[in-house]
Amino acid sequence: MVRAGLYITIAGIALALAFPTSAKAEEVGCVTTVWKLLGANHRVCVEAFDDPKVPGVACHLSQARTGGVSGSLGLAEDPSRFSIACRQVGPITLPDKLRENEEVFTADTSILFKETRVVRMLDRKRNTLVYLSYSTKMIEGSPMNAVSTVPIMPWHQ
Repeated sequence: MVRAGLYITIAGIALALAFPTSAKAEEVGCVTTVWKLLGANHRVCVEAFDDPKVPGVACHLSQARTGGVSGSLGLAEDPSRFSIACRQVGPITLPDKLRENEEVFTADTSILFKETRVVRMLDRKRNTLVYLSYSTKMIEGSPMNAVSTVPIMPWHQ
């Protein structure tokens, strides 16, 4: 039973590496929120990523990161606290077949089964891109989430 679960996990990792579907983030910077004597400090870090299918849109995602010995070893579960801000950073070019609802970013926030995900939605009526970030871990019946919108407008420099 355990061996089957391990094989499924390994297959999932291999599939994710073979067919990446989401953007890669670049760390912009971190601030220490709690100093720890042993291991890394607790921090809030900001990462930036470009929408992989919509040129001209970039998002910044801040997330709490657990420190201490377990955090340094990658065994800690990061809190489900985050914020997102997406903006137009150049001319926005929508692909011909842009899906109405598509995952654009995923970040692991624990060693097992907890992630922060960002989904892009297209609000055609308002000519706006909506970016929803959420945690895959349920907190008191509903996942933590945040939203940011980017109106699709002409780019003027």
